[in-house]
Amino acid sequence: MAVTEQKAAAVDPRATPAGRGRIVLGATAAGVLLSVLWSYEFVDHVIGDSVANAVLGRDAKATAIGGTLAGLVFAFVSGLAGTFTACNIAMAASIGPMSQAGAGGATRTGLRSLVRPVGWLTAGMVAVAAVYGFVGVLVGDGLPQLSTATVGGLPVRLVQSMVVFGLIGLAFVYLGLAALGVLRDPFAHRPAARVVVLGALVGGFLIGRPYPLFNKLFHWAVDSGNPLYGAGAFVLQSIGNVAVVTALFALIVVLTRGRFVSWLAASPSRTAALTGGMLIALGVFMVVYWDVRLPAMFDYGWFPTMPYNSR
Repeated sequence: MAVTEQKAAAVDPRATPAGRGRIVLGATAAGVLLSVLWSYEFVDHVIGDSVANAVLGRDAKATAIGGTLAGLVFAFVSGLAGTFTACNIAMAASIGPMSQAGAGGATRTGLRSLVRPVGWLTAGMVAVAAVYGFVGVLVGDGLPQLSTATVGGLPVRLVQSMVVFGLIGLAFVYLGLAALGVLRDPFAHRPAARVVVLGALVGGFLIGRPYPLFNKLFHWAVDSGNPLYGAGAFVLQSIGNVAVVTALFALIVVLTRGRFVSWLAASPSRTAALTGGMLIALGVFMVVYWDVRLPAMFDYGWFPTMPYNSR
């Protein structure tokens, strides 16, 4: 009897949005469509390289990283430049959970509803990024991510990307279904924990990232031979990755004076719909893009190609 009551108490009917099936189908369709339309050439090179070159005042790819300070600056800038790459865009799904986590501390100015969720997201992200940077320098060229080898015509570093982003994408989908009440939600009464876990998943993006500027940073960290440099550089890279989304969340909170967060908090089902929909859409995008479209680019299967995308 006690177990049954505990399970029943874990489900808040007010947090279950109507039309969950439509939300799941719509989010799944949106994720697949995004993976078809996505142009990595435009995002990586036109946007990413242009941002890095403009901020650094030089060719970010061609110019060597000169010294520890320059390396740390490069880490943050390259992270900022990689905000909208296919290995990072899914972090936009954290806006919904951050809003939910900030609702409990909303004030008239909205300051606490901004600082607390951003802090939780950063905590999870920094922990993973720092550990991977430290271990990455110790392991060095033994990591597939730094390899130039191929297997069956597929670069080994991209195999690591496929595995890592596929798993993270599935984790996003699970969290999205859980937020909608389709699956058991381990964070039903712990929205802050959900944001910390999302932060850890965002930090995990570095484990699979094939972005050229990040690859350059990784090689510099390994060449330094100092795992503390690696940890610090990877943390700054991750902070750069989330800077734009954090700024967007801050802008929403400040411009609405916290009313956006309060609006979500007033309807748990509305929050669940936003959180679940975004997590599912971007999780599906990651799985389809990295585990279906990417192999097809190397003749493993088929995937539709837009006219502006090369294979």
